[in-house]
Amino acid sequence: MSMTTGRAQVAGGLKSLSEDETLFRDSVRQFARETIGPLVREMDEHQKMDAGLIRQLFELGLMSIEIPEAYGGQNGTFFESILAVEEISAVDPAIGVLVDVQNTLVVNALLRWGTEQQKRQYLSRLAKDWVGAYALSEAGSGSDAFALQARAEKKGSHYVLNGQKLWITNGKEAELFIVFATADPSAGYKGIHAFLVEKSFPGFTLGKKEDKLGIRASSTCEVILEDCQVPVENLLGEAGKGYKVAIETLNEGRIGIGAQMLGLAQGAWNHAARYAKERRQFGKPIATFQSVQFQIAEMAVDIEAARLMVYNAARLKDAKLDFVKEAAMAKYFTSQVAERVASLAVEVFGGYGFVKDYPVEKFFRDSKIGKIYEGTSNMQLATIAKMVL
Repeated sequence: MSMTTGRAQVAGGLKSLSEDETLFRDSVRQFARETIGPLVREMDEHQKMDAGLIRQLFELGLMSIEIPEAYGGQNGTFFESILAVEEISAVDPAIGVLVDVQNTLVVNALLRWGTEQQKRQYLSRLAKDWVGAYALSEAGSGSDAFALQARAEKKGSHYVLNGQKLWITNGKEAELFIVFATADPSAGYKGIHAFLVEKSFPGFTLGKKEDKLGIRASSTCEVILEDCQVPVENLLGEAGKGYKVAIETLNEGRIGIGAQMLGLAQGAWNHAARYAKERRQFGKPIATFQSVQFQIAEMAVDIEAARLMVYNAARLKDAKLDFVKEAAMAKYFTSQVAERVASLAVEVFGGYGFVKDYPVEKFFRDSKIGKIYEGTSNMQLATIAKMVL
């Protein structure tokens, strides 16, 4: 099969789900609405995930979708991970990003770069009860991801890590962190190593937990490394190839963020469309007014286009075809759509949309992060321009 033929076949099946995929999507949707839904407001207000909910995510296999059965996982596909993130995010994007980071970043990095021993040791825990986190960003290293100041020095049977990491999603819940540090600053990005670091390792501590605008139930924490001792066998991938681990994993992760923003937009639209049929003005539902109809229709068009882009990128990834451009496009576009749709949903609700008693206010707050994390919109545009010119 040629590359061109393969891409055409993938594109031809974007919207059609297999029977198994449909059943999976529907079961996740039901769980999200019935189990996550009643907890959303309390978790947002207290900036804390419900511990029982996290246990349920593990029990249902939603934290181990692509982990092979040999390690206790579900042996599913990347596309199924994307479906899960989308459906959960339609109810609560904060829980959606927990599931996203676990599956598209941490698990995928281990599947691609881990040794057999690392997979046996860590994938089995990630499938059972360990949350994972991805620690790349630093105070002076955001879009310039490889301007790392964290240092790694090999001393006998251990590496010793020193430095600070910021904006680490799942920081409070995680037991395993993929940490990036520079062993040879003179080598530039080729001096970066990736490490599997357990929260219990000596010298590892959590710092400040951020007080955020949106996705407040999702913990975003500082990680402090003070002579943190990491066994040599916990080097992930080859020495000096940490940049490859970071770049290639983030390419996949951007599809996950696209799915989160897609789900968010769909959730906001669901509420707006329903409210427009319930709210009466001038003696009839506001959904009968053409101006409102046009808003609802434009939102639906944007969501449909976003879904096609996310599904396309995910299908390409599963088919082992090039997807970097499509992932950047999906992440860029869905973050634009999520913010626009959530904003319009607030307007459909009018004054009620501006108060916390109704759900669209939270979707609007949650939407802003989509343009920022796992590569800002400007960085996605730079990637897209590089690949299309």
